[in-house]
Amino acid sequence: MSPYLSAIVLTKNEERNIVDCLQGLSWADEVLVLDSGSEDGTVALAQKMGARVERRPFDNFPRQRNAALELAQGEWVLFVDADERVSEELAGEVRKAIIQGGADGFWVPRHNYIFGRLIRHAGWYPDYQLRLFLKAKGRYDESREVHELVILDGLEGYLDNPLIHYNYDDIGQFIERQNRYTEMEAAYLFRGGARAKMRNFILQPYREFRRRYITLQGYRDGGYGLLLSALTAYYEGVKYLKIWRLQRRRA
Repeated sequence: MSPYLSAIVLTKNEERNIVDCLQGLSWADEVLVLDSGSEDGTVALAQKMGARVERRPFDNFPRQRNAALELAQGEWVLFVDADERVSEELAGEVRKAIIQGGADGFWVPRHNYIFGRLIRHAGWYPDYQLRLFLKAKGRYDESREVHELVILDGLEGYLDNPLIHYNYDDIGQFIERQNRYTEMEAAYLFRGGARAKMRNFILQPYREFRRRYITLQGYRDGGYGLLLSALTAYYEGVKYLKIWRLQRRRA
């Protein structure tokens, strides 16, 4: 028999995404939605789709994910974001992987659609995420509040079929999220001892643009690759500006 698998989705005000997301998870033994105070129709729609809905106030992403792990009933867990979709091919591969074993956790590639276009370069593919793992073998690092990291006590494997990720709809959404992400990332780096120097405001954005556009071949995505490489470089500079502001407050 196939091991029991819980598919987990964290939500807050995901009314526009939740139905499509959960439709792609109907094959899982349990679908668990952990909601952090939605004010729209997210909860009602999730319940209508047959998901088990639990509620928890949001403090940060890794703690929210660890709380969901405690609530999940499955031996295996698969984390899926509300703006991600699981294809039939990926669902079949997940089932096959947990039956055959061979690893305690699996990295899943992602297809990122940004501004309505599939981006294949500039670091946006394969964009592996450790999302499928044995519940008893994985925990999220609670010191890392953005781009959460799974600490896996065991062997790692890789899947071939990608999650479909409808990432940023437009530049406004990109800017809004990056402002939040850089705030959290700056605080994390500052706590770890990072300090901003004048050269960081030039060298870090330059290195990030070169890495994205040249090394990771962002140029192959045309104007989209150029724009995304420039935006990520800009926010690399913003991150160091926020570290510098933290330094000033502590001075």
